[in-house]
Amino acid sequence: MIQGTPQMRILVCVEPADFRKGIDGLSKVCRKEVGEDPFSGYLFVFRNRRATAVKLLCYDGQGFWLCQKRMSKGKFKGWPASSSRHKVLESYQLPVLLSGGDPSSAQGSPPWRRVN
Repeated sequence: MIQGTPQMRILVCVEPADFRKGIDGLSKVCRKEVGEDPFSGYLFVFRNRRATAVKLLCYDGQGFWLCQKRMSKGKFKGWPASSSRHKVLESYQLPVLLSGGDPSSAQGSPPWRRVN
């Protein structure tokens, strides 16, 4: 099971991916197009060309997780845009993205607070 924590590192691939690819194909996309190691512990998020489905790829130390969600109606409209090949998300933004919302409008508390 993939557990979302505040320390989770999430990379959203800005460009659409070929959803015929499985774990090995998406791992190759992570290395070549995103420029990150799929064994790094990042949660990689991909979407298809029509923006109706997403895939999550994550390595948990023992093996890979590959999860897919396909919208029954509508599209993932709030997909991040970036000048680079990927966008880093905070953990509280991931459920917003996966529910079809705009993660940039999500408000969360700062990940670290100074104690006086």
